[in-house]
Amino acid sequence: MSIDTRLAELGIEIPALATPAGAYVPYVVTGNLVFTAGQLPFVDGALPATGKLGAGIDADDAKAYARTAALNALAAVQAAIGSLDRVTRVVKLVGFVASDPSFSGQPGVINGASEVLGEIFGDLGKHARSAVGVAVLPLDSPVEVELIVEFA
Repeated sequence: MSIDTRLAELGIEIPALATPAGAYVPYVVTGNLVFTAGQLPFVDGALPATGKLGAGIDADDAKAYARTAALNALAAVQAAIGSLDRVTRVVKLVGFVASDPSFSGQPGVINGASEVLGEIFGDLGKHARSAVGVAVLPLDSPVEVELIVEFA
């Protein structure tokens, strides 16, 4: 089954590639790997929320933002290789969560990104992962996600 068919079944649309917010590119291809820049949960060019987990941002909402950020990262992968059907493995996901010092639920938040990759790619979406709490993210985003993806 093609990834486009799978996305349609899931009701998921890969968004347009986000414009970088600084002096960098949205992805780099080396060999058979795509490294994405960190992706924020932009929806139509705007963040759905700003702030920190444990200080105003709800963990369930942030999990949905992590899912959105992962889809934005897939937009970069798609731009890099032309089609998500070329993905042979999601190698690694790194998720950053803007966190109040009392918040320790980063893994649950980043599950939003991991789970959508599994929904889309099945076993090819199983990946190594880091879920990191940080003091602040660009534009005061609650989450940021980056991917390393192998392709053929």
